[in-house]
Amino acid sequence: MEHLACFLLFLTSFTTVSIGQDQFIYNGFSGSNLILDGTAMVTPNGILELTNGASTYETSYALYPTPWQFLKVPLQSFSVNFVLFMAPSIRCPDSMAFMIFPSKGLKNDQRESNLAVNFLSCQDKRFLENNENDISISINSSFSRPLETHPAGFYDDKNGIFNDLPLVGGKAVQIWVDYDGEATQMNVTIAPLKLTKPLRPTLSAILNISTILDEGVSYIGFSSGANNVGALNYVLGWSFGMNSPAPTIDIIKLPKLPRFGPKVRSKTLKIVLPIVITTVILLVGAAVTALVWRRKRYAELYEDWEVEFGPYRFSYKYLFDATEGFNNEKILGVGGFGKVYKGVLPDSKLEVAIKRVSHESKQGIKEFIAEIVSIGRIRHRNLVQLLGYCRRKDELLLVYDYMPNGSLDKYLHCKEGKYTLDWAKRFQIIRGVASGLFYLHEKWEKVVIHRDIKASNVLLDAEMNGHLGDFGLARLYEHGNDPQTTHVAGTFGYIAPEMARTGKASPLTDVYAFAIFVLEVTCGRRPINNYTHDSPTILVDWVVEHWQKGSLTSTLDVRLQGDHNADEVNLVLKLGLLCANPICTRRPEYPMGAS
Repeated sequence: MEHLACFLLFLTSFTTVSIGQDQFIYNGFSGSNLILDGTAMVTPNGILELTNGASTYETSYALYPTPWQFLKVPLQSFSVNFVLFMAPSIRCPDSMAFMIFPSKGLKNDQRESNLAVNFLSCQDKRFLENNENDISISINSSFSRPLETHPAGFYDDKNGIFNDLPLVGGKAVQIWVDYDGEATQMNVTIAPLKLTKPLRPTLSAILNISTILDEGVSYIGFSSGANNVGALNYVLGWSFGMNSPAPTIDIIKLPKLPRFGPKVRSKTLKIVLPIVITTVILLVGAAVTALVWRRKRYAELYEDWEVEFGPYRFSYKYLFDATEGFNNEKILGVGGFGKVYKGVLPDSKLEVAIKRVSHESKQGIKEFIAEIVSIGRIRHRNLVQLLGYCRRKDELLLVYDYMPNGSLDKYLHCKEGKYTLDWAKRFQIIRGVASGLFYLHEKWEKVVIHRDIKASNVLLDAEMNGHLGDFGLARLYEHGNDPQTTHVAGTFGYIAPEMARTGKASPLTDVYAFAIFVLEVTCGRRPINNYTHDSPTILVDWVVEHWQKGSLTSTLDVRLQGDHNADEVNLVLKLGLLCANPICTRRPEYPMGAS
């Protein structure tokens, strides 16, 4: 009884499943009793290893131990199924074969008849003129001239397209060899391991094995050529059927392949590990960034010389909150020097306009802020009040009174059908700007040169009163001194001729810009008109031409015809021409006095 139990245990250790007298199947080769020769061996985990990569020129064989009778009458049919893996190799070529051997043994000479289905791969042009990846059928030897050859691959059952399949591609493939004794036809089919057997074979050949094999029994098995130096060829599973389909190999039960080269991480690890690492890095980075951001978000530049300007300085956080984080919905306009936002100061609830100005010059920043703060002390009903500033990195934020009706420019040059200003309002605005300019030049403690007087810098309050604003280009100097500015600034069309030549700004260059502003408000035309071909390009030249013809008042904005005071229009136009004299010494120094 004890001997019987040991015998049964020995049988169950085999992975061969005997399905019938004419069939067998190996789902791995652990415990098998194959006939092995050369370097062929079964690895501990059940893989049939035909070559082990050793640098030896030796043919290896692995045969099923029981011979088969193929040459009966009628001629026998048979079917073979096996799973093959040819590991990537730096040597070339790499080949192995399924063979039917004569009954006399393995060491047969070339005169003894063999039948071989060969698998050849070469991906190195140093050895073959063309790279090869073929299957073939040959007689007598796996190295004889083949009867039929075809590239390794399979035909798609859906569209019939042939798909190449690398034999040495780092993946196992499944192969079927079917012989029909009645039709004397051999079919060879190859496919990826997990794909079901394609309907159309890869290679077919008319072959009468009765003219090839010796009478008597023959052995079936695998061989690997002596030229496979450094190659690694494995068979993972094998099944055979005589006069019946070969049993289906269970790919789930196949042994695992050994690792080649560096350890290959699992797909899950490949996907999950980078995600985990990236997530950790991002979380740590986010935490550090948050700490730094909390410190730097509202960080500002403070220097010792700014102490005296303390009452006029706002914190960045205060202005950030006032504009809801400088929300784009709070933008009032965009100019050449930056964006203007509407804000509400958190404490006083005062509506303000906050202009963000880039100031990259570190040398002049002290003087610039000193002038800005000085201008902030100016109080006049026709000047936009500058409330203070904030400095952060290379950016300045200037805080002004908020003017609910925006700039005069949009009322002068609005589209047809939109609201425009009547003459009374225009005349009132001109007088207000003239009053404010006179105060800057003559009445304040220092001379202030605005340098950018134009319609878009005149802002309107709730009662449509004009306020001269945007002192970003303004310069100050003491009464009785000459201004030192030698840099051209302003807007094209408003720049006085002498400033364009010398770059030197003065109260008289402001007077010239005011003159162009007056003509623009009265005529409803831009200083330089590029939109129509029938109108003069330069506004001041056009008005001078009409004055010379005696038709000065005909230059009045056509939208105001019949709704104006002729004396006021005549006065304003003459004032504009007087102040726009190209010879600066002939301009009046005080437009208010001239008017």
